[in-house]
This record gives sequence, C-alpha cells and structure tokens, in this order.
Amino acid sequence: MSISSHVLDTSQGEPARGVPITLERLDGGTWLVVAHGTTDDDGRLRDEGTFGPGRYRLVFDTATYLGPDAFFPEAIVVFQITDPGRHLHIPLLLSPFGLTTYRGS
Repeated sequence: MSISSHVLDTSQGEPARGVPITLERLDGGTWLVVAHGTTDDDGRLRDEGTFGPGRYRLVFDTATYLGPDAFFPEAIVVFQITDPGRHLHIPLLLSPFGLTTYRGS
C-alpha cells in the first residue's frame, strides 16, 4: 500500500507548505519511524513507499508551519492498513485552533 497526504490551511484557504510529516509503524508496543517527508508547495506529500498490514500513525509537525506558540504543535493520526493492495490518502485540514482529517481517495 502506498500512502500520501495533503495539508490544507483552512484559515488562509491555501496549501500548507513545508509541514514535516513522519510515518511510524507500531511494532511490539513501540512506534518505529518508517518514512519522513515535508509537504511541497501544493501542501502534498506524495506516495511514501509501500507498506504492509499493521497499525501506523502520521505525525504532522504543525508547529513548524503555525509557529512555536501553536495551540496544536502536532497532529497525530493513527490508522490501520488491512488491505495492502489499495492506496491510502490521509488529508489534514489545519487552522490555528482546529484540525480535521479523513480517509481520502
């Protein structure tokens, strides 16, 4: 399964450029880093490798984008891969005092 993301700044109505994102996999009770990237000028993190079934999380370093006093310095989205044959897209809608995520296509 390939994984991608898209971060949009809903307070500005534009892509969130330069947001560091870390992909981690749960292994025996410990989160292990499996990939790391930064959103491009369109707020996108393109396909990051191929991953098998298991529990994963995306850690969005939102303080890098929103600033050091950000109310949400991180956004952590935990999800499960059960069908490794499908692409998984996880968008994040971000503003200084709110965030929303969902499974995209």
